[in-house]
Amino acid sequence: MSFEIIRDPLWNNIRVEPWAMALVDTAPMQRLRYVRQLGLAHLVYPGATHTRFEHALGAYHLTRRALELLGENDAIDAGQAADARAALLLHDIGHYPFSHALEEIGAPHHEDLARPLVLDGELAERLDEALGGDAPSRIFDLIRGRSASPLQGLVAGSLDLDKIEYLKRDALMCGVPYGEIDVDRLIQSMRVVEDPATGRGAIGLREKGLAALESLLFAKYQMYRNVYWHHAVRSATAMYKRLVADALETGRIGVSALTRQTDEGLLAQLDGGNPTPLLTALRARRLYKRAIECPAAQLGETQPYEWIANDHAAARAAEDALADELGLERGEVLIDFPAKTQMLSVDLLIASRGGAVRRLTDPGWEGAINLPSLADALYRSARWLRVFVARPVTVTRQTLLAHLAR
Repeated sequence: MSFEIIRDPLWNNIRVEPWAMALVDTAPMQRLRYVRQLGLAHLVYPGATHTRFEHALGAYHLTRRALELLGENDAIDAGQAADARAALLLHDIGHYPFSHALEEIGAPHHEDLARPLVLDGELAERLDEALGGDAPSRIFDLIRGRSASPLQGLVAGSLDLDKIEYLKRDALMCGVPYGEIDVDRLIQSMRVVEDPATGRGAIGLREKGLAALESLLFAKYQMYRNVYWHHAVRSATAMYKRLVADALETGRIGVSALTRQTDEGLLAQLDGGNPTPLLTALRARRLYKRAIECPAAQLGETQPYEWIANDHAAARAAEDALADELGLERGEVLIDFPAKTQMLSVDLLIASRGGAVRRLTDPGWEGAINLPSLADALYRSARWLRVFVARPVTVTRQTLLAHLAR
């Protein structure tokens, strides 16, 4: 078999098999060349202009590596292995412009938007030709995390290859030292094990790989704290979310069109020759400033504030009410309390040295860090409640927190 060789700044040479190259050359995959991996983070980290396309190729590459190593120790079905490679290549096919931001305003999850792209049209035809007639539905089930394949955990799970790839790539392109992960140790420690709860095969980790898993956990925490949820990145993201929400409400754009747009294409559509002050400020990098900020760890019980992340309509109404109270224009106050409860998930099957398999979330891991408890503490430390304003205002943190708690 002949392979296409694609040069990559992170993994060097990526070897792409012919049927996968046919998927790469489809229009839905090529759109990802123009969708930035980290949304608006390039306004803070200028090197963060890499795209979902590069990440998809990297995820495919890691899948090939992982399957080769798994095949040395476990019997891997060739068809299931090909499905896993296709799923990792296509896992971001439904992504909105500017990364995950629009999912925070209630837009359907990008993995749901992959359905028509994978099950119909050009991609479906290529999958049918390469992997069989029901391949599109098998691949979509893997992308959505609901496949019975023992390789599901490579595509979506606590230790999926998507996470490993984006953490390494994002750290490299942002120029930060936070994405240090022992990738080789992690991949070499992966095994197909029997899940005691279901009796089915699933991706697990040998106990000797726990130290490498800790490196992944800390890398993810540091990247969220210092890059993904950096205050200026979140300010730009909040501005973008409000900009798109306003455009959706006025009918300037439609939800269905978002999945076909690129980053710059969407901004051009939002402009339409008559840019709003919010769009002008975002393009000029005149980011809103923090009026208050408070880490979740200092809020005590976060329940009084969870509606900010979970109910966009209520959050927007609160922003407008707060703007009126502070003497600002509507749209000049933005509230941000990002939530990603599975961000530091460690719900993994671990194969002990004696051969027994149990979940890492089970009690009694002698001599090991309590990773589930640590993950919860790190999540609360990385997560901050912030109010951003377009113009300086004089207001106390206590007053604003009381307003939000109401």
